[in-house]
Amino acid sequence: MRWFLLFFLLSVTAHADALRPPITTGQRVATCGHSFHVFTYRQVEQMAKAAGLQHELVGLSSIGGSTIAKHWAVPEEKSEVKKVLLAGGADVLTLSPIWLPDDAIEAFVKLGVEHNPALRVAVQEYWMPNDEYEPVYPLQTKKKVDHNATDLAKLRDATQRYANDIEAYVRGINQRLGKETVLVVPVGLAAVTLREKIVKGEAPGIKTQAELFRDNWGHALAPLQILSSYCHYAVIYRRSPIGLPVPNALTLLKEVSDDDKAKLNTLLQQIAWETVSTHPMAGVKP
Repeated sequence: MRWFLLFFLLSVTAHADALRPPITTGQRVATCGHSFHVFTYRQVEQMAKAAGLQHELVGLSSIGGSTIAKHWAVPEEKSEVKKVLLAGGADVLTLSPIWLPDDAIEAFVKLGVEHNPALRVAVQEYWMPNDEYEPVYPLQTKKKVDHNATDLAKLRDATQRYANDIEAYVRGINQRLGKETVLVVPVGLAAVTLREKIVKGEAPGIKTQAELFRDNWGHALAPLQILSSYCHYAVIYRRSPIGLPVPNALTLLKEVSDDDKAKLNTLLQQIAWETVSTHPMAGVKP
């Protein structure tokens, strides 16, 4: 047992040593997204402030069911995000597309980098609506889906295919820029891991996968929202969220004991950090 613990501690230390140093100053964050993303705007602020960081919210564009193109189409005088980018007032811009291609991602990147060359842009790879990768418009929001019956092996494959498409798209933008400005936030992959834990009975306070979702389409309830926000926190700050206090959204869970809330919070933090810190395009690995 002692040898096992020593090996584990050495492995954790070696992993930490192989990562880029954490960001220790509060970041100015702007966000463009839809209902699978915009909750991270304030949740990450809460997490960062709990970690003692002077996180600043500098601009939000929230449009339901939106492509990034819809945010780009908002006139400059009506767009908080465009105004702050033009002023060089953001350190991080988070974006959540739906399906690709979406040329407005690169348009926002170019606008932001022109006025702040150090800007980082974090593109969310989200969980699969309807538990499938069907990149079509109009969005198929009325399908009937039993989240508890989903084949998780097939879901992981679908999520990985979407992740591959996001990564290839981001890689192309970075190659044209000549630097690694755009990062990937692997929320979808983290969500599949959480669902696998639920099926195994390893997610305190959660009995079924359906408890992650508000509807068939896949709008997130508190546990999945917090997992997503921990992933964003980890990318934005290159820091592990492990050890942060239980966020407000989890404290409000009904029929879950305080002990299970604390254990669930730790599990979400662990999944987020493991997923982000091992991802090649999240900006944490060198």
